[in-house]
Amino acid sequence: MGKPNGGRLVWNHSTHIPGLIRVLERLKNYDGIQTITPAVIGRAKSHRPQLQLKVSVPIRGGFKLIARQGKTFQEVFVLTSLNQGEFEKAIAIALKSNKSH
Repeated sequence: MGKPNGGRLVWNHSTHIPGLIRVLERLKNYDGIQTITPAVIGRAKSHRPQLQLKVSVPIRGGFKLIARQGKTFQEVFVLTSLNQGEFEKAIAIALKSNKSH
């Protein structure tokens, strides 16, 4: 059975990095994305002025991302059928769309 509205975004936490949900909402509509789950949020030592999403490690059925902005980081788990190259392109598109708003 197909998913006419793309993947789904799971809300496990009430706190998210500012702007992250907007980017994940766009990413979930990309073909091949099944489920996106924002997870642990914490403090980093270095500062990132703009929202950054980076593939951390492969997980069974997808990838773990690290979202960074300011001195805050958040893990994000994504189940996808995309390979890492395709997935990184999808992330770049979702982030680029974020900058135009």
